[in-house]
Amino acid sequence: MLLLGMVSGTVNAQEASIPKAENPALASLSYDARLSEYPYPFEVNYYKFQSQGQDLEMAYMYLPGNGTLPVVTLLHGKNFNGAYWESIARYLNKQGYGVLIPDQIGFGKSSKPTAYQYSFAGMAFHTHELLFHLKISRSIIVGHSMGGMLATRFALMYPKTSLKLVLINPIGLENYLQYVEYKDIDFFYRRELKQNADRIIYYQTNNYYDGKWNEEYEKLAEPLIGMMQGPDKQQLAKVSALTYDMIFTQPVIDELWTLRIPFAMILGTRDRTAPGQQWKRDDAMHELGQYDRLGESTHARQPVLNLYELEGLGHLPHIEDFQRFKPVFDKALKLMDMPGQKSKH
Repeated sequence: MLLLGMVSGTVNAQEASIPKAENPALASLSYDARLSEYPYPFEVNYYKFQSQGQDLEMAYMYLPGNGTLPVVTLLHGKNFNGAYWESIARYLNKQGYGVLIPDQIGFGKSSKPTAYQYSFAGMAFHTHELLFHLKISRSIIVGHSMGGMLATRFALMYPKTSLKLVLINPIGLENYLQYVEYKDIDFFYRRELKQNADRIIYYQTNNYYDGKWNEEYEKLAEPLIGMMQGPDKQQLAKVSALTYDMIFTQPVIDELWTLRIPFAMILGTRDRTAPGQQWKRDDAMHELGQYDRLGESTHARQPVLNLYELEGLGHLPHIEDFQRFKPVFDKALKLMDMPGQKSKH
């Protein structure tokens, strides 16, 4: 929902330079808050529960495995929903893994309450309840981008449920409020109301895909574009602002060192994602979002981490080059390296 970085208050001249999307049909794309008309790649079910006095529905896709390999739980990033895991899900399921793909509350086809306190701990709790509901006692936990912060919180809260933790270009490898000014929820809400196809494509082209754009990338952006141009835009802008606040106020990096379960991290080292970098404090000398360095610094402090670096790839290595990503992902799932190893690919 919220665009990490672009929404950060880019100067007016840069705003004026945003080009029109090449596909004019995107300007009229519209989806409601629950993506009712947007098809997911697998059957969608709903886990219903009450939270904070509200009846909520958590959408999820579940592909049972062959019984010989564990279930892999895939946790999406902030600008996406569970559908973008399709290639990975098919790949894993073909090998025999079970695959669980939830849409967190506030995202995708799940409920999106606005009078609600969003938290990584709450999301981890409801994800754990979903696993219990499906009678999944243990799972490999995989998280991308903001989903990496959630996956880490899950593993910290439920180490006995977490067979392994695999992070793919997670945000939160820095405690952002140590370096940037705090912005309140109203700040993000006002900027989210400005989102449209042009802004979303401009951001993703330059920050995810190294200046490139194609039909696959556009298809992945359509749910976000449609929702932010749809009838429920104000609701979605508020939810996005609330969930952005979690990223700044609920860091996980200072607890990452306490993990003692098998732990792997896959990083596209071209990535420069850094929430808040546009309003960095004047006294902050630290350079944010340097994933070629963040991997090294994280590895140095976490003794059980296996680090896999994919040189030349960015924030979505599993989307940008799935063929390069697959063998590294296989190693991360099986943890073929000894704990504490690092390798470049």
